[in-house]
Amino acid sequence: MATEVEFTRMSTKGQIVIPKKLRAGFEDGTPFAVMRDRDTILLKQIKLPGIKEFEFLAAKGETIARERGIREIDVEKIVHKHRKVQV
Repeated sequence: MATEVEFTRMSTKGQIVIPKKLRAGFEDGTPFAVMRDRDTILLKQIKLPGIKEFEFLAAKGETIARERGIREIDVEKIVHKHRKVQV
């Protein structure tokens, strides 16, 4: 697909409408990652894993946690520490 340019504006609520011509091929509810680098904002479609892949990743995570001695009760503390949020 060739690069296409359309113009839009941001609303007072920070909402930006993606022009219809550029939305073609995306369904309602399509998840996107939004990245900013100075004056550039980039949308990247996220491909979510299917249930089989999710189950595989969850099982792998459980195995790694068990090998490292991480218990279920430790997970919340670890998440908050890495998010830099006080528990």
